[in-house]
Amino acid sequence: MLKQRTFSTMNNLSSDIREKAVLLLNQQLADSLDLHSQTKQAHWNVKGLQFYQLHLLFDSFAVSVEEYIDLIAERATALGGTALGTTRMAAGASRLPEYPADAVEGPQHIEALAERYAAVAKTTRAAIDSASSFGDADTCDVFTEISRGLDQHLWMLESHLTAAK
Repeated sequence: MLKQRTFSTMNNLSSDIREKAVLLLNQQLADSLDLHSQTKQAHWNVKGLQFYQLHLLFDSFAVSVEEYIDLIAERATALGGTALGTTRMAAGASRLPEYPADAVEGPQHIEALAERYAAVAKTTRAAIDSASSFGDADTCDVFTEISRGLDQHLWMLESHLTAAK
């Protein structure tokens, strides 16, 4: 992770808590930016009988993830940190595996996205626990909101997979 630049703030959380929160937020920011780009990859490249429905579904997921990205980045900056959100910064820090370039048919994209949404949902729940452990309830709340959305998207993806079996 890149060195964090911090700014003075009248936020009454201790600098130690804010520093831990910004590091945590930037890790989730990297993963979320990667998830967004991988979701758009599926949106652009899906083929097959369910093309139109999946094309729209994946795009709606990308819009949601973009909202999560904004929540995460703005929380980091509200704490006096710097949001590390360029494509290169995210690529260097993301914990997600590379998206399969050979995915074509809907089920291939659904499977790849389900794995990635599950991974980010898992690390988001861990981030809730981490923020709670160092005393930042507002960061917990941000991650809780995101966790609910990711779980809903995962449910929708897994429902498609169940129907395909």
